[in-house]
Amino acid sequence: MPQHVQGVIAPGKNEPVRVETIVIPDPGPGEAVVKIQACGVCHTDLHYKQGAINDEFPFLLGHEAAGIVESVGEGVTDVTPGDFVILNWRAVCGTCRACTRGRPWYCFATHNAKQKMTLLDGTELSPALGIGAFAEKTLVAAGQCTKVDPAVAPEVAGLLGCGVMAGIGAAINTGDVGRGDTVAVIGCGGVGDAAVVGSRLAGAAKIIAVDIDDRKLAKAQEMGATHTVNSRSTDPVEAIRELTGGFGADVVIEAVGRPETYEQAFYARDLAGTVVLVGVPSPEMKLELPLLDVFGRGGALKSSWYGDCLPSRDFPMLIDLHQQGRIDLAAFVTETIGLGDVEKAFARMHEGDVLRSVVVL
Repeated sequence: MPQHVQGVIAPGKNEPVRVETIVIPDPGPGEAVVKIQACGVCHTDLHYKQGAINDEFPFLLGHEAAGIVESVGEGVTDVTPGDFVILNWRAVCGTCRACTRGRPWYCFATHNAKQKMTLLDGTELSPALGIGAFAEKTLVAAGQCTKVDPAVAPEVAGLLGCGVMAGIGAAINTGDVGRGDTVAVIGCGGVGDAAVVGSRLAGAAKIIAVDIDDRKLAKAQEMGATHTVNSRSTDPVEAIRELTGGFGADVVIEAVGRPETYEQAFYARDLAGTVVLVGVPSPEMKLELPLLDVFGRGGALKSSWYGDCLPSRDFPMLIDLHQQGRIDLAAFVTETIGLGDVEKAFARMHEGDVLRSVVVL
């Protein structure tokens, strides 16, 4: 029978979030109910609250999560009750043209739970990225559950559900950073620092972190950046060129999602270099570049959705690397909080005070 749990909703555009009673239906065919243990506070949740994604309020926020499968619906075989899972927001279909061509990370028909979670009065909720994990339990498509080693702490594992995977994947999957490459990362929040970690993991020889906040630059150095540039006081394009023998970086990862920083990334790369956009722009933003420069500089301009990851492949691999001590996922956790602290966490994120606040249940 349906369950009543506590969850955090965004009731309307720019309204403060609040904790409400959420009705979770029994899982239907292909669905699972997951008991949430931890969920990171991601900037995308703030975008939902601000109405920058769409206007399908009220939203059930939270998507960067880990927990235990409680129950599954008919036909579910990949996960069973008791499995420790990371939730992902791109459950691949296996049958679209991308999947059948062996490129499931580009799946064109990713899916979510078909049933709706609601408020007590029957108001249907829109779960953030099809997950809605600022809640004691949530209903998802079973394909959104990726099993990993239960020995890892939930507050660490859950970060792979979005931001950390997006940044690491932007470097190793989309950017194809290789041994000896020079990399610049513009924007050193959680995603940018994850791109630094991914670049180091891939063997980059030089990793240049760019931000306007010296606190963030210091953290990026802790994560593996070899050089830092404060772009509030220094032209980042000139600084990156100076640090790369006048050429520019082999790969520039833009983790801000603004036209100004994208233009910096474009001109800070070497000839035939690669720009990776992993920062999320808002709908009204426009980019203008001389087409001759796009043609003449060669290389590649790429967008990185979710770090072009395949959760079933990448989540367990990164958890293994964490357990081996080769990457430190715990370094991304600034603080752990309760469900009632999400509004304060948004404020701390906006001020740049945290890398990640993580709700622990």
